[in-house]
Amino acid sequence: MLFYYLLPGKTMKKLFLLIAIAAIVTSCSQTSELTKSENDLEVFLEKIEKDNLSEGPVVSSAYWIGSNFITHDSQNIVADYSKRYTLKSLENSRIASSFNDLKTSDSNRRKLELLKSSFVMPPPFDENLASELSSISTKLEAMYGSGEYCYEDGSCYDLEAFEQIIDNSRNPEDLLMAWNGWHEIGKPMKPMYMRMVEIGNQGSRDLGYSGLDDLWFSKYDMPADEFLEETDSVWEEVKPLYDALHCHVRSKLNDYYGDEIVSLDGPLPVHLMGNMWGQSWSNIYDLVYPEASQTKSVNVTQIIEDRNINEIEMVEYAEDFFLSIGFEPLPDTFWKRSLFVKPQDRSVVCHASAWNLDPSNNDLRIKMCIEKNEEDFITIHHELGHIFYYQAYNHLPTLFQGGANDGFHEAFGDLLTLSITPDYLNRIGFISEDEAELAKNDSIGLLMKQALEGVVVIPWALMLDKWRAGVFTGEIGKDELNQAWWNMRESYQGIAPPSERSEQYFDPGAKYHIPGNTPYTRYYLARIMQYQFHESLCNEMGFVGPLHECSIYGDKVAGEKIISTMAMGQSSPWQDAFEKLTGSRNISGKSVMNYYKPLKDWLDTQNNNRICGWE
Repeated sequence: MLFYYLLPGKTMKKLFLLIAIAAIVTSCSQTSELTKSENDLEVFLEKIEKDNLSEGPVVSSAYWIGSNFITHDSQNIVADYSKRYTLKSLENSRIASSFNDLKTSDSNRRKLELLKSSFVMPPPFDENLASELSSISTKLEAMYGSGEYCYEDGSCYDLEAFEQIIDNSRNPEDLLMAWNGWHEIGKPMKPMYMRMVEIGNQGSRDLGYSGLDDLWFSKYDMPADEFLEETDSVWEEVKPLYDALHCHVRSKLNDYYGDEIVSLDGPLPVHLMGNMWGQSWSNIYDLVYPEASQTKSVNVTQIIEDRNINEIEMVEYAEDFFLSIGFEPLPDTFWKRSLFVKPQDRSVVCHASAWNLDPSNNDLRIKMCIEKNEEDFITIHHELGHIFYYQAYNHLPTLFQGGANDGFHEAFGDLLTLSITPDYLNRIGFISEDEAELAKNDSIGLLMKQALEGVVVIPWALMLDKWRAGVFTGEIGKDELNQAWWNMRESYQGIAPPSERSEQYFDPGAKYHIPGNTPYTRYYLARIMQYQFHESLCNEMGFVGPLHECSIYGDKVAGEKIISTMAMGQSSPWQDAFEKLTGSRNISGKSVMNYYKPLKDWLDTQNNNRICGWE
């Protein structure tokens, strides 16, 4: 994932003018009466650029410390920085709004619009509320990062320990224990989360938006309602593939667990899916595709274990991919300052993330508690996608240092995972050429493994922010948060909790992006766009063959196209960058369907005479 509030161009890049709230409100009325000139705008933007370069790295370091050393003192520091720089952002947004009627260049107008829409959870123009919001946000993230549940026998489990069970066990009782245990951490978050939303809605209105939902979905260079309509239409294109996959997986889980645990016509029990949130089903691959035991599929986890490849070496393999297509090597500071292994002496936020701490000095880092398995091998490639994106656009003015839209960062990270093919694994020495050919002979196995992650996540990524939008608008009341969460999960994903979940629980809080306040629509966009990127690049390379066998590893033509698109940052509407890479200005689910066509045909045959869908 990506910490957008840490990226240059976001919260920490804003000019800091410590002004009393009364003065802010007064100045709002006064500035509207003044005529702003182009010179005033240039002075304003130059001051922001200067302060971003000097102050941004210090703020980033404070957040880095807060995530890597979760203590009372570090959280106080983060809360203080968050409050002060949020107030800076608010003041800059107010000043940017005063130039609304000024005719200026497209570049300057875009900078102004980015300044006005740079918030995720804005406080009102009130220092006390800004302080309260900052404190709540910091506490929620710390609660997640240090969360654990202890049992009567004195044994305590954090997320990593619970995930070891969820990811690997097939014992329904153990899986239930682990799922229930981790979801206890959400309970105390509920009142704080709702108070945060209340303050954020007021802050959004102060900035001229109708509320948080309007703020969140107005950042896509098109009217919010048109954007949401487009995302829904794309889901309808992909839904037949997901429904076919769901039907097959349910049948196989029923074979393994029996009717009492998995029904043949209902939603899937989330705790059996091999992932704490049911957003990936790759850990149950052997159950849903038992044919893999008779084929020569590649077990990357086994290769990593057999060769005793350590965490740093896993990252070096991922860097090599980017170097092969023309990127510059990562700086020495990346290797010295990143967190690759979970420390034994302190609590950290283990959720994988990429950091652009000091763009002018190329201080790039990842923070990740790497496990030596295939999932983390793929995740490392994803996180380095963010890192090399930073490196590509860090030459731009700080306000343009960001993804073309928030989905682009995730899409470029995900794009590389599609190229982890048998041929790629052969070229990096993981398997022989003969082993690669044998693996390719089982195309259904390869596509099934990818679909259990890449397709399964699509409805999850769509529904999460739809739930959050309902909370923001009040359509989902505070007394129905959990019910609405599970209703939407069943509707979109066909997934249900292992037992009834009352409103005393706050199950959304068990997913980092809710207490961490990270918008999730970016992941939905990324999962769609990565396939369009992949298909376009493979066509550009002149690749002939099934789309899922194409790898851009070592191809400088594909690399040049990626690098030149990345280098645009957010200096232009995202449709311009999208068109540069794909030749189209619209997202579409057709590339997803093209990629998985062999699997969809196979699933349709398997599902003949099965009951599909859920009630």
